[in-house]
Amino acid sequence: MSQPPENQEPPDSLIQYDEIVQDSLRGVVRRVLSDVALNGGLPGGHHFFIAFRTRFPGVDMPRHLLERYPEEMTVVLQHRYWDLVVADEHFEVGLTFNQVPAKLSIPYKAISGFVDPAVNFALQFAVAMPEVEEAEEEPVAAEPSEPGSNVVSFDFKRKK
Repeated sequence: MSQPPENQEPPDSLIQYDEIVQDSLRGVVRRVLSDVALNGGLPGGHHFFIAFRTRFPGVDMPRHLLERYPEEMTVVLQHRYWDLVVADEHFEVGLTFNQVPAKLSIPYKAISGFVDPAVNFALQFAVAMPEVEEAEEEPVAAEPSEPGSNVVSFDFKRKK
């Protein structure tokens, strides 16, 4: 069997091994969160730091958090969380931010990091932002113009 020349690049794979491995490792996160949800809490000293891309399609979080964390955010699941729901493509959890409760929905593909410091376990993911097709956006409700006001303005934007 002949060896390829040393300066020759290996051929591009038609099998996307990196993507397959990333999906498998995200399955680890899904399984761990599912076990926690089924058992009603975190065992022992386990706690999780979960970093995710806030603008990834399917991420649902309050606007004030998105404004504060426009690219990436890390949440901690330890003592004060509730309503952990684990689905096939995403998970949902209730958390408190500056004493204000919030519900987040995070697709697994938006996760960029998962750490359980109690056992020195960490996973890091490459998050590929899907390309957005040019389309007219739905109107986005803005915050009330004055505190306590029931008047809400809509921002109609069109992508160029």
